[in-house]
Amino acid sequence: MNGLSHFRGGILATLDSVVGRIEAWTLGWSILALAGFTVANVIGRFVFDRSIYFMEELSEFLMVLITFFGLGYVTRMGRHIRMTALYDQLPPRARKLLMIVIAAVTAAVMLVLAWYALEYVQRTAARGKVTPALQVPLYLAYIPVVLGFTLSGVQYLLTVLRNLDLHDPRVFASFSAVDEYEDPELAHVLRHDRDHDAGGDPVASMPTPQH
Repeated sequence: MNGLSHFRGGILATLDSVVGRIEAWTLGWSILALAGFTVANVIGRFVFDRSIYFMEELSEFLMVLITFFGLGYVTRMGRHIRMTALYDQLPPRARKLLMIVIAAVTAAVMLVLAWYALEYVQRTAARGKVTPALQVPLYLAYIPVVLGFTLSGVQYLLTVLRNLDLHDPRVFASFSAVDEYEDPELAHVLRHDRDHDAGGDPVASMPTPQH
């Protein structure tokens, strides 16, 4: 058990951190580049009456990059969209087991999609097509799709490994994010009830109105 805990806490934590930094760095610079080129294009069009000729093409490349690297990043943060009506009715241990199944199946789907995307990239590279404006190989635009699906699959595999510790009552939506949802109003009501049960002043625990 100690060896497995060390594996989760050391090697997997390092892998999760490295992948997260790659995703965050790529997304951050891609968004900044997209914003910068867009502003430059607007200035060029309205001030100098000349737009950047490759702007549309570059925007498409960056949007593909942001979309598919964002897929892995959102998975790592545990912010992906989920349908939890049935899941929320289960006890914690059953939710943990179901999360393992969900993450394992999703990881398999992501990696299969990465494989098909890689085949498409290879076929596109074999045709030797280039983009009209930048004259760069067209297959380069689809490489982020492969990387995005792969990184997302890795994140879901890390989620599986994180939840394999059945002695830990917490359910992890990703390797580093605990699966929890707390509505602010509901949280206040629960705190108010706890203060009341503990003998505290229920009036003093209420928020002060702001004027």
